[in-house]
This record gives sequence, structure tokens and C-alpha cells, in this order.
Amino acid sequence: MIALVDYGVGNLFSLKSSFDAIGESVLVTNKEEDLKAADKIILPGVGAFGDAAKKLKETGLGEIVKEEAKSGKPLMGICLGMQLLLETGYEYGVYEGLGLIPGEVRPIQDVIPKDYKIPHIGWNPLQFVGEPNPIFRYIKEGDCVYFVHSFYATRCASSVIATAEYGAPLTAAVAKDNVYGCQFHPEKSGTVGLNILKAFCELK
Repeated sequence: MIALVDYGVGNLFSLKSSFDAIGESVLVTNKEEDLKAADKIILPGVGAFGDAAKKLKETGLGEIVKEEAKSGKPLMGICLGMQLLLETGYEYGVYEGLGLIPGEVRPIQDVIPKDYKIPHIGWNPLQFVGEPNPIFRYIKEGDCVYFVHSFYATRCASSVIATAEYGAPLTAAVAKDNVYGCQFHPEKSGTVGLNILKAFCELK
């Protein structure tokens, strides 16, 4: 069973529908016992880093997610959920993330050309970094996925498994041991996104 963490800032319906489409059982939950019983955990997120980090802390769900990840359970963060996996977020302040992946979250305006629109919204091809990660086993380099973001993960080079070009190469996906993150939205990325979720579900 896959637990989809409900802490008040996620696109839960679309994600659940995507897992339903690939025949995977998903439980939307905010209960500690469910997260501990799950085989894998998905951390979604839409909105601001600081607000989301505060909700994870206030509910106690952040510590539970960290404990389960450190036990070796596969964890995937999506969009803001991916950013929260890092150590620090600089979105209208300085906020502490979960620290499961070294790095920080900064505004994309710091690195993209001034005439590029913010947020970055649209379809972009993935460029793999190194050997393709197991979560990419059913897709190929150059396949397009859907992004909506104004901030990006940086200072995390050792964990970057894919980038996407938007005036500059931006972190598209990260992985460290059993912890994975996608800046893009697999649930909005058609067959490519479903195949990434399928591969994650098959991880041991």
C-alpha cells in the first residue's frame, strides 16, 4: 500500500487518480499508523515552502516521514514536496526543510534570463544526469513532463538525476538512496508521468 500524505497543501485528487490509473492502491492519510504501515510514501505539495514546512512540523507528519525514510522505506516528493526534502528553502524568508537530501531551494529568477516568464509553466524534455535512475526505467531521455514552479533545487549536484532547460538547466529530479523527488508533476505529465509513478511503485 502507498500512503499519500495529507497535510493540507497537496494536489491529492489528481495524484490518487494517477495511481488508480496504473492499478496501484493509494491511501490518502494524515495518520501516523498508516504511514508506518505503508510500503511507500508520496509527499505532495502545492504552494509556498514556508507554509508547507510549518504544517508538516505542526502536524508532526514531517518527523514521521523522516523516520520512515531513514528506515529505508521508498519516499517520493512531488513539486513542493520535492523541495521540502532538501535542507533549506529561501522563499520569502528562510525555512528549514526535512533535510533528507542535501541542498537548498532558491528562486529561478536568480539563474534564468530576465525575459523568461515566472513561474515556469509548461512541458520540457528531461535530460538525465549519469546513468538513468530506476524511476526512469519506463521512459527515455527527452521525454517531456509538465512543470509549474518559481523556485528550484540547487547545491544538490550529487543527488540530481535529471534536469530540464528553461533558459538555464534547472533541477528536474533528485534521488538519494531510497528518497526521490520530482520538481515536475507526474500526475499532469500523461503517459510519461504515469510510467515514472509505475517505476516508483516497483521499487523494493
